[in-house]
Order: sequence, then C-alpha cells, then structure tokens
Amino acid sequence: MAEKRNECCEKFKTMIGGQALIEGIMMRGPEKDAIVVRSKDGLKVDVKPRKIHKKGSVATWPLIRGAVGFFDSQVTGVKALMQSADLAPEEYQEEPSKLDQWLEKKLGNETFQKVVIGIAVALGLGMSIGLFFLLPMLIGSFFDKWIDSLLVLNLLEGLVRIVIFGGYMLLVSRMSEMRRVFAYHGAEHKTIRCYEAGLPLTVENVRKMSRKHPRCGTSFLLVVLILSILLFSVASSLLLELVPALAAIRGSFGYRAIMIVYKLLLLPVVVAIAYEINRWVGRHDNAFARVLTAPGMWFQNFTTFEPDDDMIEVGIAAVEAVLPEEEGADRW
Repeated sequence: MAEKRNECCEKFKTMIGGQALIEGIMMRGPEKDAIVVRSKDGLKVDVKPRKIHKKGSVATWPLIRGAVGFFDSQVTGVKALMQSADLAPEEYQEEPSKLDQWLEKKLGNETFQKVVIGIAVALGLGMSIGLFFLLPMLIGSFFDKWIDSLLVLNLLEGLVRIVIFGGYMLLVSRMSEMRRVFAYHGAEHKTIRCYEAGLPLTVENVRKMSRKHPRCGTSFLLVVLILSILLFSVASSLLLELVPALAAIRGSFGYRAIMIVYKLLLLPVVVAIAYEINRWVGRHDNAFARVLTAPGMWFQNFTTFEPDDDMIEVGIAAVEAVLPEEEGADRW
C-alpha cells in the first residue's frame, strides 16, 4: 500500500530522466547532463551542457524526434557508462587489453574513444535487434505454412519476443553485478518521484518513494515490443496487397527473407511511435495512461531494486545537478 500511495503524491511531471551506471547515475535535464559516481573519495560530479535542437528544426518534428532521441540516448548512454567505469572504485575497473592500448596509441585518445563508442552502440543495437526482433521473426516465419492469418502469425511472433525479453530481464536481474546497477536504477526513479512530489530532496523523503516510474526505459522497450505486433500485422497485410506475387511464394525461403528485411526496415517507425506514446504518458496521468504503462511498471520488478542510502545520495546529487536555472522549465 505504501508504494501505491507514494506513486500518487505527484504534483507535477518533469522531463528529467536518467540511466543507472557503474556505481553511479547519469541524469539528463532540459539544459544539462550530469554524471554522478560514488568513488572511494566520495561523490564525483561531472556536469555538461546538453545539446538542444532548435525549435522547429527537423529533429524536433513528431515521429522524427523519436528516432533522433533514441539514437542520441544510445550514444550518450554508452559515453556515460565508459566515464563511470573510469570514475568508479578500482574494484569495478578493468585493465585495458593490449589491443585497446595499441589502438589508443595509434589512433590517439579522442579518436579511440569515438571508435569504441561507435562499436559499442553498434553492438548494443545489433544484439537488441537480433535477440528481440530478428530471432522472433525467424521463429515466426517457420509457421507461415500452417498459419494463414497474418495477425495470428504476428501475435505468435510478438509472444515469442515478449517471452525472450522477459527471460532476458529475469536472467540479468539475477547477476550480482547487475543487481547493484539496478539498485542505482531504483535510486534514480525514487529521486525523480520525490522531486515530482514537490518534497525536499533528502534521503529520508526519497527512501519513501516508489522505485518504479512510468517513463522508464523498460516501459519504453515494452511499448516497442507490443506496438511492433500491431504495426507489423498491418504492414504485412498492406505489402501483400501491393505485391500480390508475394502470396504465391508464401512459406518459401525468399518470402521469409523479404518479410524479415521489411519488418527490420519498419523498426525506426515503431521506435518513433513508441517515443510519442512514452512522451504522451509522461505528460498525462489518467486511467488510459495507467493502462498503457501497467505492463512496463510490472517489468520494473526485474530492472529496479531498492537502493541503499549511499545510492540515494547519488540520485539526489544527479537530479540537483541538472535542475534548470528557471524554475519550472523542466516541466512537461
């Protein structure tokens, strides 16, 4: 009951959001980004101005801003993770490999960092697309011979996708190293909850808040997975109407390959629409919004854990570091 009560004391909604790091939290405000890491010497805080797209520019257009924002968050997140690894206590740091040392020497530190970030983003996106989209598509494609309804086929594919996603989250949440990261994730949510409740940002106040938040990245990913079922179903039917010849080869290897590539090309559209849904949910608090966020809130049982007071202090420092100069400028 306490958790439910503390979810409902919100006085306003903020656009401030973050990401758990290695022994720290990255927080993004409307004007600044901050990385706060707890080291053996105390809190290390790094604040940088945030790149803001001009109002009316193509990057701010509905749908387009979703794809732009998603890619930007991936790059920023990888940079923050790398920085937190450098700032974290020695027991969380790894010695650079001989290959890393050689590349850094040949390319220079700045170029090397860009290459590493590019590779990390590509690998992260590749693994996500391969595990949560390509694999379910391959599994679903083998049922083409027996299932005539594209809707049923895509529902099956979507079910496989959600099961893989849930299993992945469950396994990751059981890793001891990730439990600390997910506890920092909980600290991030609880601190934002406390700020949105209009309460002073103290450890005592933050501790009482819910560790779940409707605008969490977990909720966003789940919206992407569910939305893909509907969009892929409609798009597949439309493609068959526009290209009747495909119906004649349905069930063949060529048909499967075409449909998989077609759906992969639609992924940016799915992400863009999911972003707009997440944005709408971030601004509203009604029965419909709560229904939309309910599955994602439940999945946060696996991706957030209760933080200790030291973690909460990191969350407080991260939020305070990105508060805008003008009060209320961060509100939706």
